[in-house]
Amino acid sequence: MNGAQALLNTAVEAGIEVCFANAGTTEMSIVTAFDSTPRIKPILGLFEGVCTGAADGYGRMKEKPALTLMHLGPGTANGVANLHNARRARSPLFMVIGEHASWHIKADPLLNMDIAGLCSTFSGWQRTSASVASIPADTADGIAACRYGLVASLIVPSDYLWTEYQGVPATIPSFSLDPINQGQVEAAAEVLRSGKKTALIMNGRALLGRGLAAVARIRAKTGCDLFSVTFPSRIERGAGLVPVTRIPYFPDHARALLAPYEAALFAGTDEPATFFGYEGQPSYFMGPEVKRLRLDGDRQNTESALEALADMLGAPSSGASLEKVSAPYRRPKLPTGKLTPEKVCLAIAALQPENAIVIDEGLTSTTAYSALDATVAPHSLLYLTGGAIGQGMPVATGAAVACPERPVINIQADGSGMYTLQSLWTQAREGLNVKTLLCANRSYNIIRLELDRAGYTEPGTSSLSLIDLGNPNLDWVSLAKGMGVPGVSVETSEDLVRELKIALAEPGPRLIEMVL
Repeated sequence: MNGAQALLNTAVEAGIEVCFANAGTTEMSIVTAFDSTPRIKPILGLFEGVCTGAADGYGRMKEKPALTLMHLGPGTANGVANLHNARRARSPLFMVIGEHASWHIKADPLLNMDIAGLCSTFSGWQRTSASVASIPADTADGIAACRYGLVASLIVPSDYLWTEYQGVPATIPSFSLDPINQGQVEAAAEVLRSGKKTALIMNGRALLGRGLAAVARIRAKTGCDLFSVTFPSRIERGAGLVPVTRIPYFPDHARALLAPYEAALFAGTDEPATFFGYEGQPSYFMGPEVKRLRLDGDRQNTESALEALADMLGAPSSGASLEKVSAPYRRPKLPTGKLTPEKVCLAIAALQPENAIVIDEGLTSTTAYSALDATVAPHSLLYLTGGAIGQGMPVATGAAVACPERPVINIQADGSGMYTLQSLWTQAREGLNVKTLLCANRSYNIIRLELDRAGYTEPGTSSLSLIDLGNPNLDWVSLAKGMGVPGVSVETSEDLVRELKIALAEPGPRLIEMVL
């Protein structure tokens, strides 16, 4: 057994089942080691950003890490945008990067760069293996670190990977979250009992399963209002669940929404800031007079903290008061006429199946969706956590690998879709049940909106050329076909409804270009 086989065997013992890979020459030992490690399924992505985004989607849905295999520094750099999103989502992600042979680095060969420095920008844990003997323990430590919701990066010189290893797979270190802070729980209860108008602002596990159930109890007992950060990593939505309002993207809208509150409790997140800094405006949505309190820490059990808070408040665990704060079941009527962004959202909300996984990277085209999906069948909703566009298609790919029994709907803006178009090829190769609903407004519309808000209300020809995606128009049907995915283009609500029904009834990937 060589170092590469020792690495994969250790990963198997740690529960790794999937590897999203775009390997190069320094990882050849790992590539061939998959032949003797059938318990890990290797999945090829044609661009590193597809692999890192897929690992992010997999981690969010599976709640365990995939292995991501990357090539040297420039290869890893290609995947950084979605590694940034994964870090912001607190996704468990274990990345292995093949380095030049240890004795070759001093020659400064092509592709040589400071990989460790690059990894430090997105990694919560990182290490460079010092010998073949250290590879299993390094692998075990990295996978253990992922369980805290971290991107873990292991850099391994190629000569250690091909060198014979005489030991055994390492034991994965034990994992446990920090205990909840009882003082924080008591302080939060005091705020909620004080009579102050309070906002509970959440992300992470506060928006899932046990966490959301505890939040419903707190809402039923205290009447506090519930908000998520603008781009939550994952949120469970639908009838029977307590609805949570997303903080709007534009800061003036967010400030107006949060202005009435005297206190803010944060669970699964620090206080959210505005997406960008605007001249003459503060970085945060609420003024300094607002009382602020974080209920949990990044390594504490958010669900347990919320449950402890609900118990301390004497919140009900069943009954009419909980039913009262739960969303009813109500689907919107199917739209008719020429497509608009609002009609796109209506059609999706009306037709999406129960237990769907919805990825929203529709950006300006899907602002209406979050006001519609609270009353449809229960589903999981994933957002653009770090703001680095090109996430939707890869995250949908990884989510489909993690949950093959669930339909995946990716609502995708056309501009950001071009960043990681290669995801469609992986979806076709793996037969993944992903429906891509492509919002073709043929522009970087969010940039146009930001220009207006910054006071550049009359951009010239050169400026407009940098946000125009027409001339020529992108042919998404042909692009999808070239990747092995059937596609169709629609311009009316009736056509969208018909084609979406067909797509949802058939297995495998499909793309619908919605011309807006």
